[in-house]
Amino acid sequence: MLKEYKTIILEEVDSVAILKLNRPKKLNAFNMQMLDDMLDAIDEINTNDNIKSLVITGEGRAFCAGADLSLGEKTFNKNFDTREEFNSDFRRDAGGILNLKIYNSLKPVIAASNGDAVGVGATMQLPADIRIASKKSRYGFVFAKRGIVPDGCASWFLPKIVGISSALELCYSGKIIDATEAYRIGLVNYLVEDDQLISKAIEISDMFCNSSAPVSMAMTRHMLWSLSADDSPENAHVIESKLIDSRGLSDDAKEGVMSFLEKRRANFKNKISSDLPDNFPWRKSQFKDEN
Repeated sequence: MLKEYKTIILEEVDSVAILKLNRPKKLNAFNMQMLDDMLDAIDEINTNDNIKSLVITGEGRAFCAGADLSLGEKTFNKNFDTREEFNSDFRRDAGGILNLKIYNSLKPVIAASNGDAVGVGATMQLPADIRIASKKSRYGFVFAKRGIVPDGCASWFLPKIVGISSALELCYSGKIIDATEAYRIGLVNYLVEDDQLISKAIEISDMFCNSSAPVSMAMTRHMLWSLSADDSPENAHVIESKLIDSRGLSDDAKEGVMSFLEKRRANFKNKISSDLPDNFPWRKSQFKDEN
């Protein structure tokens, strides 16, 4: 175990961080303590060079049943973060704060849904790079049925993943779809048996990380997630040019070429903690200007 928390379990398996939502008696319902725990855990993972990727899953029979509704009619009055670093002229949605943290991860993120994923339980999987579902998983974007609107920046993520029409259908109806339907519409990338969920996530992590440079992967993750939303490829060309120029001078680039020529496995030594180029990240944090 990497570190102890109140509402999650954080473990390391073969250099993969396994983050388990851990309120099984409440079907892993999301509350503010879980937000705090997940934010801290992701920071821990980003600064630990021994961890190559993050897998998010749930303990028990659910992934996450959504927001904890135990406060009754006051539930959504309390579901905001009021810490100083997030101060602004409006109250920030807790699911959005979490998803921006996942979006800004420096390591690949894999969501491994082990059961029902409803509300914020569904939206927190959207900024993952890959989504895997066990065959008993179900998904529901039920916000309109609760008299609110989608959280977790879902209005940005969901149409990019499933298309605008499917996104609107899921959100308008609030219907619960099974794992097969989620796979059909592209909400999940892989569908597996229940007992294969974590092993499949680790297999994918190994495919990503065992032969690629961690620093290059961190930059690639940010490039594809953010630049693909630009109106034209012009900015992508600028950013790619600067980052290729920076990476081309690195020890990793030399090792990548020589390992290929010498027909051996690369041993990349540059670290995310110390060797990210000065021009990365090129976009400002959503919160820095407000401090």
